[in-house]
Amino acid sequence: MEENRAIPAGYMTVGEVAKKMNTTVRTLQYYDKEGLLSPSMESEGGWRLYSDKDVIKLYQILSLKYLGFSLTDIKHHLITKETPADVAAMLTEHAAAIREKVETLSESLEAIEALKVEVLQIQSVDFQKYADIIMSLRMKNENYWMLKHFDAQFLDHVRARFGNFRGDMGIMAAHTRLQEEAIRLEAEGVPPESEEGQAFAREFWDLVMTFLDGDISLLPKLLEIRESLEHWDSEWGEKVKQAESYIDLALGTYFENQGYNPFEEVQQP
Repeated sequence: MEENRAIPAGYMTVGEVAKKMNTTVRTLQYYDKEGLLSPSMESEGGWRLYSDKDVIKLYQILSLKYLGFSLTDIKHHLITKETPADVAAMLTEHAAAIREKVETLSESLEAIEALKVEVLQIQSVDFQKYADIIMSLRMKNENYWMLKHFDAQFLDHVRARFGNFRGDMGIMAAHTRLQEEAIRLEAEGVPPESEEGQAFAREFWDLVMTFLDGDISLLPKLLEIRESLEHWDSEWGEKVKQAESYIDLALGTYFENQGYNPFEEVQQP
């Protein structure tokens, strides 16, 4: 009771303010330390006391913090604004930052859901492969799901060749384009041995060699992956089936004209 009588009317202790504003004493002590909000007076008994105006300022701080403003912004920028236009400009800037965070969080949520699907399909715990898929998702590579078909050796090649999948996006896009081109050529009845068909074969083989970095010893593994794709993902597998018949015929003629078949070479004991 003696302590309460020592507190002037219109003032509150740190504990009373914390309870009234649904915050903590530690938070108020931190605001005081940072110079954001300090008690207006100290009683004869050594109590640091907050005035009604201090409580109003605390209410402003907590409200702005709820909107996501940092304490630095509140202290040095927002509360010091003098005109509505200044405050509105600050709010506009902060809204843009929040939108960016929301977009990032939305992308993270989509990546989590996508990774969950891949984890169940991989059917083994492989955090290295999980990291590969996450990196591919971060790079917005829509072919991330293919990574579950790659074994350790092939993934090592992709990492070394493309630096954690940063460089494979253009190649994957080119591969998708050439698959669609093969489907078009077959639908239009363009012979695989024609000039147009052979130009296609040359471009496709150049892409394969770029992906393999010239290492034809990886061809058997690439063929295994292609075969597995026909069964794992129905939409992609159907496209693979439609395109590969024309691609195989065009490449067969291309290698025959070159007098060299790399597929036969890698299959030799």
